[in-house]
Amino acid sequence: MKIPFNRPFIAGKELFYISQAVLEGRLAGDGRFTKNCQKWIEENLKCKKVLLTHSCTAALEMAAVLSEIDAGDEVIMPSFTFVSTANAFVMRGGKPVFVDIRSDTLNIDENIIEAAITEKTKVIVPVHYAGEPCEMEKISELAKKHKLLVIEDAAQGMFAGYKGRFLGTIGDIGCLSFHETKNVISGEGGAILINNDSLIERAEIIREKGTNRSKFFRGQVDKYTWIDVGSSYLPSELIGAFLFAQLENSEKVTAERVRIYNKYYDMLKPLEEKGYIRLPYSRNSSNGHIFYILTESLEERTELISFLKEQDILAVFHYVPLHSSPAGRKFGRVHGEMVNTDNAGNKLLRLPLFYEITDEMIEKVADSVFAFYRKYTKVR
Repeated sequence: MKIPFNRPFIAGKELFYISQAVLEGRLAGDGRFTKNCQKWIEENLKCKKVLLTHSCTAALEMAAVLSEIDAGDEVIMPSFTFVSTANAFVMRGGKPVFVDIRSDTLNIDENIIEAAITEKTKVIVPVHYAGEPCEMEKISELAKKHKLLVIEDAAQGMFAGYKGRFLGTIGDIGCLSFHETKNVISGEGGAILINNDSLIERAEIIREKGTNRSKFFRGQVDKYTWIDVGSSYLPSELIGAFLFAQLENSEKVTAERVRIYNKYYDMLKPLEEKGYIRLPYSRNSSNGHIFYILTESLEERTELISFLKEQDILAVFHYVPLHSSPAGRKFGRVHGEMVNTDNAGNKLLRLPLFYEITDEMIEKVADSVFAFYRKYTKVR
């Protein structure tokens, strides 16, 4: 029984909706299904304005334009994140300022952000790792105090919440991902959530290649023209059709992922109690996006990955911290020590977790991890 790390899935009417889009003769962006997705997300996440994009990377790039990042402007973010978080701002001439994460949640440490703020700082980018919320209350207070924008990288945070609000709807802008590894998928795909009224109109323009095309389609102008910077950030209607079927079934998908997460947690808890591994911060995940363990060392993680591979189980590490990467050293700077970031980069291991994983598969993964530590401790 081979167990992949991830497996894309069909939850409902995805293929039927795609065929409808084809038959309706509208495959370019902003058709019926794209608009249905946007309305669904606005209503269910209680967000002012949602625009689908072709990726979360595109949403982050739009956010960088909306925040008017210019050469030399600084953007505070964690280093333990995907490259798109930094790239979006670097492409506008901005400089990522990497600060350490907390040892428990693996999210940006809200207590050291203020010390990293300078007269060049323009944006704070909290990244909600594994759907675990950053401390948005304190981050929002800091942003207000220093007149900064908050852009939430909620790529992993669909349906996860913080104090009664969904992740991505708290800062000025939120960015979601529907990549095939996420909870709700469309192959590639993303969305930008605009929570600041003053940014809504310009967001539409940037997304439409810098034109007022959206106003033209609404009949607000008799022709559209180039009025601002922008690019083609619209997804095709096929993406919207697939995604809408996923959104319709998102409640059951999320519930199943949370069940899987909790099963892993309960099965592996004895290893944490014996001091062999560390489990995620939350015993009960709010969206079941990632289940990870933290090993004692890089060497131990490497051996565990190899051992699981021998059992036909694909488990993977996550990020190489951006501050230690060639581009990170070139384009960004580090503020303070990065002890927790380096630890996570060296010790974190993600276990297989996808909607259609079976209990038999989960049990095989957990049993194999136990088997490794029985063998590993004897060798050591």
